[in-house]
Amino acid sequence: MASTHRVGRDSAKDVQLLCEGTGPFSTPFPHPTAMRIALAQINTVVGDVDENARRAAAAISRARHQGASLTLLPELVLGGYPPEDLLLRPEFAAATRSALDDLARSVTVGAALIGFVEWDGDCHNAMAVVADGRVQTVYRKRFLPNYGVFDEARYFAAGPGLVVIELSGLRVGLTICEDIWYATPVAAELAGARLDLVCNISASPYHRGKAEWRERMLATRAADCGAALAFCNLVGGQDELVFDGRSVVVDAAGTVVARAAAFEEELLIADIDLGAAARHRLREPRSRRLAQFVGPDPTPISLGPTVPESLPSVVSRIAPVTAPEEAELWAGLCMGIRDYVDKNGFSGVVIGLSGGIDSALTAALAADALGGDLVTGVAMPSRYSSPDSLADAQALATSIEAAFMVIEIDPVVAALERVLAASFAGTPAGVAEENLQARARGTILMALSNKHGGLVLATGNKSEMSVGYSTLYGDMVGGFAPLRDVVKTWVYRLSEWRNVSAGREVIPTRSITRPPSAELRPDQLDSDTLPDYAVLDEILERYIEQDDSPASIAADGFPRELVDQVIAMVDRAEYKRRQGPVGIKVTPRALGRDRRMPITSRYGHAR
Repeated sequence: MASTHRVGRDSAKDVQLLCEGTGPFSTPFPHPTAMRIALAQINTVVGDVDENARRAAAAISRARHQGASLTLLPELVLGGYPPEDLLLRPEFAAATRSALDDLARSVTVGAALIGFVEWDGDCHNAMAVVADGRVQTVYRKRFLPNYGVFDEARYFAAGPGLVVIELSGLRVGLTICEDIWYATPVAAELAGARLDLVCNISASPYHRGKAEWRERMLATRAADCGAALAFCNLVGGQDELVFDGRSVVVDAAGTVVARAAAFEEELLIADIDLGAAARHRLREPRSRRLAQFVGPDPTPISLGPTVPESLPSVVSRIAPVTAPEEAELWAGLCMGIRDYVDKNGFSGVVIGLSGGIDSALTAALAADALGGDLVTGVAMPSRYSSPDSLADAQALATSIEAAFMVIEIDPVVAALERVLAASFAGTPAGVAEENLQARARGTILMALSNKHGGLVLATGNKSEMSVGYSTLYGDMVGGFAPLRDVVKTWVYRLSEWRNVSAGREVIPTRSITRPPSAELRPDQLDSDTLPDYAVLDEILERYIEQDDSPASIAADGFPRELVDQVIAMVDRAEYKRRQGPVGIKVTPRALGRDRRMPITSRYGHAR
């Protein structure tokens, strides 16, 4: 059942949430002193300025037909986020400005907040306020994140200060993403500016657990400012990043009153009571106490009346706040795969199916993301492959309705062994011979990709990538690695969840329960080389994601010898990770841009 509330009243009961509806308008809009806003949570492509502008224009048009006075679009929506070194080309900024001016001419009713790259001799992450067919003013982002995956201080100059606009009788403060993340100085200035609404356009990427934390933070900022807060987030995949959307509107008391879906495009509509924030500030007079922290009150920019005072209501939709962790992660991984394949123009994907859990999970994700008809599974058995492995690979392909082929690698390996026989003479067989099998498989997969155009998905997980339990130019081959930031224990969780959620055996049970093995020698098991994955993943999380010292990890009950062994493996494998394919970031500290370690380093050898 849809619920209806008016944003900014004294309790969630009094707040009217109006989300995009599919049915006709029905009853008259109940309160002429409210302003309708729209949050356009859209999926963009970096560099596709014309298409991004077209999508933005379509969203603004839909919002206008829904009666919105103000439409928010995500951070840097016209150029896409993150543009990285495209920002070093002034012509890129010029293209986004040209698109902005063209778009502005179509905004003759209502107003829009549009993210773009501004160039004035330096580069700015900027927001244009567009109304009456032109750009009225520009706000420049003040807090430029430069940690984790962010490099904004590399590209942008920070903005000078607060911008407040006046629209339909409301005082509206403007912010971009990180500006609102901290209690001071920006949020303190907003709180002292006696605002009715704080608008934040954002490109906040996903990782597990972030959405709940981010929403709590936004609720705190709204309550601190004594104003409603509208947060419009980007959605979609861009290389290793996935943006989860989940745009929200929060009232002046800090109650979330409207929420868009995760990992879906959506136009979220909400109505803001013009007097609610002022009434709230009389009861919670924080702005008076914060006056010492702000300068002169900014001059509001009056945009005048923009929509009729009486509007019909629409059917509301409030996206659920929580989902099973596995379901959320599955949706994020699927979006990352789908957008990487689609936005880069691949015809489908090719996956080496070993019969093991990693390749089975990768293929199941790809089938859910793209459809089984765009997935090709390739089994490449050797003399060491068990019959069960081939049977499970076939069963998985049948289950997800993917194409399936079998290519024997023994003739290829035998040819390589003959070529290398003289060079290998007099040495015991070992890793070099084992890796010939992995590299033969990698070569076959890449040949199929070159011939038929499918993107090879690497199937390695974060646990293996962390300790280097992988073969360069072998099982690391591929253009994209969906599980690169998913540890082995989560590989099991996701696989089991997928079967339960489907009510059938999508991933063969034997692939989940059989002890993992690379099958490069007789009776080989991962446990011959690695500790139990539950133990390994705990050590990896402490060392990689928390930067704990070996001594600190060992003090919590892990054998010091084992801790040192795992850490040495992680440090030695940096050169491999640099050469591996990009993958989807789903944790706070993904391997790669999140964690940038030197390949050549002697630090820690004596710890």
